[in-house]
Amino acid sequence: MALSLEEQTRIDLAASLRIVAHLGMHEAVANHFSAAISDDGKQFLINPKWKHFSRVCASDLLLLDADDASTAERPEVDATAWSIHGQLHQRLPHVRVAMHLHPVYTTAISTMKSPQILPIEQNTARYFNRVSVDTMFGGMADTVAEGARLAGLLENNSRLLMGNHGVMVTGTDIGVAFDDIWTLERACQILITAQSTGQPLNVLSDEVAEKTARDWEGITDFSRQHFEEMKLLMIKQDPSFLD
Repeated sequence: MALSLEEQTRIDLAASLRIVAHLGMHEAVANHFSAAISDDGKQFLINPKWKHFSRVCASDLLLLDADDASTAERPEVDATAWSIHGQLHQRLPHVRVAMHLHPVYTTAISTMKSPQILPIEQNTARYFNRVSVDTMFGGMADTVAEGARLAGLLENNSRLLMGNHGVMVTGTDIGVAFDDIWTLERACQILITAQSTGQPLNVLSDEVAEKTARDWEGITDFSRQHFEEMKLLMIKQDPSFLD
């Protein structure tokens, strides 16, 4: 029997959380992923407050309504997650998936005075002129107003480098978003490693960087298959997330 949209989304979102934990890209019991299941995007799934990514199962995911302000009072809902993802899914129906992390290398880039992912090879070039940057960090993003501000920065871009904080990646589906945030962290690792040599960087021309970024945009099937392969790895390692 075919799974419903909600059932499949629960499995895939739980898988993405397990994969990120497996790769060490999570931060303690913080960070949050969400996925819309209604046409208007306002009904969405999100991981529960302070449960380690490596233990989240499909049935653990919370079903929230972005229009229901009382959601913020539920003890299993993280205030920051509600403030950010609630506003994203209320204001941006095209955002079907939103992944917020504090991965080491991407966060390190976010702390620079002028955060920039220089295109020095094909992973970094994927983000050429395609990342919004927020330099207005003011502490924990735990208010509706702050969530609305961040949503505004994602209105015309799918990625937000959150200065002195971390990153938010949005996408049309879980596979695309997962591969995007994975490649972003790898790109930042490559860039920081290259910078650490102290040698001048051979930065790609704007023309080559733009062509490479466009080429990336044409292979979403690659991104989805990357996710599917990682999901199979998680099933082999510990299929409990399917529950």
